[in-house]
Amino acid sequence: MMNEQRVFSGVQPTGNLHLGNYLGAITKFVALQQDYDCIYCVVDLHAITQDREIWGGPEGLRSSTRQVTAAFLAAGVDAEKHIIFNQSQVCAHSELAWIFNCVARIGWLNRMTQFKEKAGKHRENASVGLYAYPTLMAADILAYRATHVPVGEDQKQHLELARNIAQKFNVDFAESAAERGYPDGFFPLPEPLIGETAARIMSLRDGEKKMSKSDPSDMSRINLTDDADAIAKKIRKAKTDPEPLPSELEGLEERAEARNLVGIYAALADQTSAQVLEEHGGATFATFKAALAELAIEKLAPVNAEMRRLMADPGHIDAILTDGARRAREIADPNMNIIKDIVGFIGH
Repeated sequence: MMNEQRVFSGVQPTGNLHLGNYLGAITKFVALQQDYDCIYCVVDLHAITQDREIWGGPEGLRSSTRQVTAAFLAAGVDAEKHIIFNQSQVCAHSELAWIFNCVARIGWLNRMTQFKEKAGKHRENASVGLYAYPTLMAADILAYRATHVPVGEDQKQHLELARNIAQKFNVDFAESAAERGYPDGFFPLPEPLIGETAARIMSLRDGEKKMSKSDPSDMSRINLTDDADAIAKKIRKAKTDPEPLPSELEGLEERAEARNLVGIYAALADQTSAQVLEEHGGATFATFKAALAELAIEKLAPVNAEMRRLMADPGHIDAILTDGARRAREIADPNMNIIKDIVGFIGH
């Protein structure tokens, strides 16, 4: 049975959303609406896999979940034509994750580099949830039989694992699935959607590090909740070098901070870095930063204002999430009934 072209993606509600989240994920979500049936999830179950100080405890989690939802809406995701919901409202995610825990192999999870990075030197104290994070991510995608997933570099490995899990399930239960009308296996193998010029936004304090919510310095990132003065100040104080901007891309190769600021300008202006250098090559950083600050404020101010308006009415946001969860269950629950039947569970 063929499945329609469906995109699934999620954003974790931990801390303030920043420019990297906006350019690297949320703006892509908006663009994908034109060509796909889209399901966008606030992955609150993933959030609690880390230490409480990261996800903020119950009140912090509620606030961050609403903030991510507000960012989706403010950026232009259409909650009527597409689906926005928070993960914990749809039981299929947890149920399918357990089945996938039994399909996935320990060796596969041991190779996941993101667990090693997040657990660091304290691996023995990391949660089982953090270790099993990739099987839950696979369940997020496959509960809807999604065909495409927008991914950045840090999620490619997890998507490949989701494909491996889907393929192993299809092989392990091939006969049972065929008897129920799925001769080619129940799950599609989801394809990555990687933008040709995907924005990789780095820290304003260190061009070698990715912009992050968890960085202790607020000056390292532009938050979507920052006002115009804060944006201008952070760009003005962003780390640079003493040389002017080059006119050619080759001139950025050994200049991480310059490359980052040019990349941010390019992403905000919907240009290539080469086009930015063609226009601004030879400029001092003082001049270029002023232009970048003006552009960032112009692009982010409407999003910031709409997020503030939405956050002032949490009941409205919660209603959108509840309706989105209802519509998500209408897709996921029938799939779960078939999956349970394929596996051999009785009474669903």
